[in-house]
Amino acid sequence: MNTEYRRYIYAFLSRVMSNIPDRRFITDLKNNDDLLEVIGEETKVWFTQSSEDILYDELNTDFTSMFYLNTQPIESFVLDAKNETLVGLQNPVMAFYFTHGFELNMDQTELMAPDHLSIELAFMQMLVFREDRSAQIAFMDEHLFMWVVPYMLGMKSMASTPFYRDICDFMVEFLCADYEYLHQEIING
Repeated sequence: MNTEYRRYIYAFLSRVMSNIPDRRFITDLKNNDDLLEVIGEETKVWFTQSSEDILYDELNTDFTSMFYLNTQPIESFVLDAKNETLVGLQNPVMAFYFTHGFELNMDQTELMAPDHLSIELAFMQMLVFREDRSAQIAFMDEHLFMWVVPYMLGMKSMASTPFYRDICDFMVEFLCADYEYLHQEIING
C-alpha cells in the first residue's frame, strides 16, 4: 500500500461519512470503475445498472436512515451512552488533534462533533500526508479501533443499498490492512 493510495482512500472515506452524497459525488463515483471495484462487486453492478436519479434518491435515503436517524458516526456517542459531545480539550480526540498539530475550527464545518468519523478520517489523511507513522498507529489504537470496526459491522445490517453495505465492509478491511501495513513499515524500518 503506498502513501498516495492511503491518502486517497482516507479522503474518500472521510467524504463518504461527511454528508449525504450529492449529485457530483455520485457522478464521479459512477465514472470511476476502479474505485467501484475496490469498494465491492455488488456496488459496481448497482452503480452500472442504476440511473443517477435512482442512486441519488436511494443513497440519500440510506445515509439519512443510517447516520442521522438511527445513530450518528460520532465516537463519544458510540462509546458513551450519555450521547454527549465533550468540547475543547476535554474531548480526548480534540486533545489528540491538538497534540499532533491538527487545527480544527468547528465553525468551518457542518459536523458538530470533533470526534465525527469524517473528521477522524480526515485527520488520518493528514497524518499519512505528514508520514507520521507513530501518530497514525496511536490514533488507530486509542480511537479508530476502539469504535469504528464494531460500529461499521453493526451498521452494515442497517444498510439498504449495496453501496453502504460494501462501504461498511470496505472501511473495516481497509483500516485493518492499513494498521497491519503501518506495523510492517515500523518493523522494516
